[in-house]
Amino acid sequence: MIGSNVTADLAAEHGLSAEEFARACAILGRTPNLTELGIFSAMWSEHCSYKSSKIWLKTLPTTGPRVICGPGENAGVVDIGDGDAVVFKIESHNHPSFIEPYQGAATGVGGIMRDVFTMGARPIALLNSLRFGSPEHPKTRHLVAGVVGGIGGYGNCVGVPTVGGECQFHPAYNGNILVNAMCVGLARADRIFYSAAAGPGNLVIYVGAKTGRDGIHGATMASAEFSTDAAEKRPTVQVGDPFTEKLLIEACLELMQGDAIVAIQDMGAAGLTSSAVEMAGKGGLGIELDLDRVPVRETGMSAYEIMLSESQERMLMILAPGSESEARHVFDKWELDFAVIGRVTETGRLVLRMHGEIAADIPVGPLVSEAPLYERPWVRRDPEPDIDPASLPERDPLDCLERLLGSPDLASKRWIWEQYDHLVQGNTVQRPGGDAAIVRISESGKALALATDATARYCQADPVRGGAQAVAESWRNLTAVGALPLALTDNMNFGNPEKPEIMGQFVGVVEGMRAACLALDYPVVSGNVSLYNETSGSAILPTPVIGGVGLIADASRAVDLALKRDGNALILIGATSGHLGASLYLRDIEGREDGAPPPVDLAAERKNGDFVRGEIAVGRVAACHDLADGGFFVALAEMAMASGFGAGLDPPPAGLPPHAWLFGEDQARYLIETADPDSVLRGAAAASVPARRVARVGGAALTLPGAGAISVAKLRAANEAWLPDYMLQS
Repeated sequence: MIGSNVTADLAAEHGLSAEEFARACAILGRTPNLTELGIFSAMWSEHCSYKSSKIWLKTLPTTGPRVICGPGENAGVVDIGDGDAVVFKIESHNHPSFIEPYQGAATGVGGIMRDVFTMGARPIALLNSLRFGSPEHPKTRHLVAGVVGGIGGYGNCVGVPTVGGECQFHPAYNGNILVNAMCVGLARADRIFYSAAAGPGNLVIYVGAKTGRDGIHGATMASAEFSTDAAEKRPTVQVGDPFTEKLLIEACLELMQGDAIVAIQDMGAAGLTSSAVEMAGKGGLGIELDLDRVPVRETGMSAYEIMLSESQERMLMILAPGSESEARHVFDKWELDFAVIGRVTETGRLVLRMHGEIAADIPVGPLVSEAPLYERPWVRRDPEPDIDPASLPERDPLDCLERLLGSPDLASKRWIWEQYDHLVQGNTVQRPGGDAAIVRISESGKALALATDATARYCQADPVRGGAQAVAESWRNLTAVGALPLALTDNMNFGNPEKPEIMGQFVGVVEGMRAACLALDYPVVSGNVSLYNETSGSAILPTPVIGGVGLIADASRAVDLALKRDGNALILIGATSGHLGASLYLRDIEGREDGAPPPVDLAAERKNGDFVRGEIAVGRVAACHDLADGGFFVALAEMAMASGFGAGLDPPPAGLPPHAWLFGEDQARYLIETADPDSVLRGAAAASVPARRVARVGGAALTLPGAGAISVAKLRAANEAWLPDYMLQS
């Protein structure tokens, strides 16, 4: 029998506003009890309902000729031919990773893998995108060590290679780090599994690990700002077990070979609550659960705790009639819990029973359809003025290059990715450290190119340009290895959306992303929004992380960034104006974080990228690197460090200050190595693509006319030293 002593104050402690609490009471026709309050709180949290972002996310392009499933399911699905599909998604575990870095990061990896294999796909690759605070901040080193340990510890044990990622540092992340995890899987295009409940009377099955008290309130914690008591939230962080996850993957994929599963959903944020509600809501049906049947690992758990626990490695599925015995046999074989905990109904209600009484009774339709949806006030920030490169002092370019390559953002992240097993499964063609990882997916040589990208400083200076650039850079990184970009998944990391300036960042970034996705035929098929990344009112930089997936018909034709042979020419593709606003040169050499970010000419991005991809396909490109952070000189140095070969640079063009030519961050540019420069230049002219010779491969140093030379070994030493030296400091 349902009773209640829930008050508006208790609802507020659960993150519900007075208006939202009143709406919940109206839906029920009474005051909710504690369990029902917890369910409303979780389902209407920012993390689960997207109540501040949904109206803007709907403006993004999400369809295309290859898209099988766009946003709204556990992960996006894209057709890659030959009856195969790639399934992928990126998701945040920011708040938990700040509180408990090892477990927060580890369970982020476990959770994103479940999103993928829930769809019927075998995980084949993991990537990540990490942002930490200032290296000088007292917590940063501890957080880096814990997060990297958690990602490696979980992924390595499960046996899925971590093949790519990125890591940057900025004081804006001192109080809120970002840990975004991406998973990519392979499935048969005609064997995709969805989450909508079907078949009244069908059994609801709980499988996987037992339920404990870890992770309760995880979704609501991820939907609020931090204050100085962040460490006290440690009980809301989940605890992962990668060995159980491995068993769960194998058991689910084995059962998916037959027709037993009608619907399946992982228990992620809000645990059993979200999985049950989402399955019922998508199917337009009801679900009744007997919580006494839920496998638990702690005594005396209440209905509230069982429903809101975010214990890991758990799934909820609905079975076809007569399939229980078959399914139970599979999960018994893999030594995982298997329990019939309920059934699908036609009532349209979520009904929970425990100890012979009704613990909750909520209409599912209104719980989902009447969730709050806000069009929050927003303001567009005033544009930053352009930076005149000629106004900056002349400096020794070789010294500037060495300093940039040894800076936290550009320093080698080898210390990180060597802790990850990036070769397990035996299909990794290109390892971390390049523009994109490449993973072989068939004996014919077909492969996927994968990358994660975000340039938050651009988004801070101009959200629209920054959003467009984030998508364009992802597209370029896939193109630079020879891949055809297919689709993306996004992780939108922002501060408090109730502040108009923060909401304005979000709106502007989405506007820029939309334009770029349309221009590049690069749809958004999945993603995640992480808001309230603030501590004591101080917000992170707006950070839209783009996870890109591209297709390579033959991995043997792919290229990397390492220089290959003495005498080859280096050709710069794309126009250079020497844009230094919001650049790393301006920040790390001049100590300034101002200026407008570079314009993004989407027509030029498309034309230049298509040309480069075509040259790679016909074999005229020996190495390729897209130009991004640090501009042309940094890109050339990275190509040199990857091989040991040096290069002699041509004189810079007239009328452009040397630092602008060398370090400007103009977009839509690539640096390619070729043994046939005349053919490349003729082809570029025919395609109206800007192209010029800029250097010749040779020697063991980078030689700059009028400035001297610096050895590649010296640059590599500076680049490789910063992160391990930093992590060894006491």
